[in-house]
Amino acid sequence: MLGKLARQHDPNVLVGFEHADDAGVYQISADIALVQTVDFFTPIVDDPYIFGQIAATNSLSDIYAMGGSPLTALALVCFPEKGDLEILERILSGGLEKMIEAGCTIIGGHSIRDDETKFGYSVTGIVNPQRFLENGGAQPGDRLLLTKALGTGVISTAIKKAVALEPWIQAAIQSMTTLNKTSAEIIQGNHREARNSTSGGARNGFAVHALTDITGFGLIGHLREMVLASKNVRAELYAGRTPLLDGALECIMQGHIPGGLKANRSFAECMVEYDDGIPEEIKTILFDPQTAGGLLISVGEESAPRLERALARAGVKVTDIGQISAHPKPAILVHA
Repeated sequence: MLGKLARQHDPNVLVGFEHADDAGVYQISADIALVQTVDFFTPIVDDPYIFGQIAATNSLSDIYAMGGSPLTALALVCFPEKGDLEILERILSGGLEKMIEAGCTIIGGHSIRDDETKFGYSVTGIVNPQRFLENGGAQPGDRLLLTKALGTGVISTAIKKAVALEPWIQAAIQSMTTLNKTSAEIIQGNHREARNSTSGGARNGFAVHALTDITGFGLIGHLREMVLASKNVRAELYAGRTPLLDGALECIMQGHIPGGLKANRSFAECMVEYDDGIPEEIKTILFDPQTAGGLLISVGEESAPRLERALARAGVKVTDIGQISAHPKPAILVHA
């Protein structure tokens, strides 16, 4: 629909919606640009406090995916007119906890009556106009690093059906309530682990060329956006390396497939080619819509090991899942 609208021309818009990037970037001075995003959704867990935490973590993620630092947030609330206000208080409290952890100040918001609860935030961050990162820019030879395991979509579906095992639920919650703050700070050289790394290149020695977070479009969907925005490159994934949450494959084999996964696969699989022998459940999980997923980092081959070490030292579970090559077709090649 956005493609049907008249285009605005503002030279201060550094990142708009042309390449389906994670957030908008608007320059306001020589060394400051705003990073703006908005996200909200219906509950995916039963506990309202945890739901608030997840919603905040998810809303903040797009700021980190642009290399920015969150500054302020506005809460978006849809809640039943006769709903239990103690539940709403718990949702807001959970979100506040994560905003405090992120160093982001909630300065207001808006609420409406709605039969179905929905919650999230509009978040504004800041970034240096010369140092923001986009989902485009990946270069041949880059390694692809992923900072969280996949599977929150299928596990959330199993939770809604009341069939998810407790270990699966806890693993998914842990993932969905972990901020991408540390990863973003290391990538930008603003974290002590990055400052302790060997310097000598872009961003404190880490030649990060493209960055995005894995959310509703799944790994393949967001990788598709990265490849298209980068132009004339191909992504090569190794299915056997891709980290998965406990219970993710079991959920798929039991048929707990969210509608978003089916939509993602229907839309993006035309650009994917698979090696022989990859199990169907592995193919399926690559399209799983994630909530508050990890960062997908396209980083120069020489920088990749140092970035991996810095992330690991800071407690980030990072995995090398593939590389970028100079062969545009197929756009995504999945190896066993």
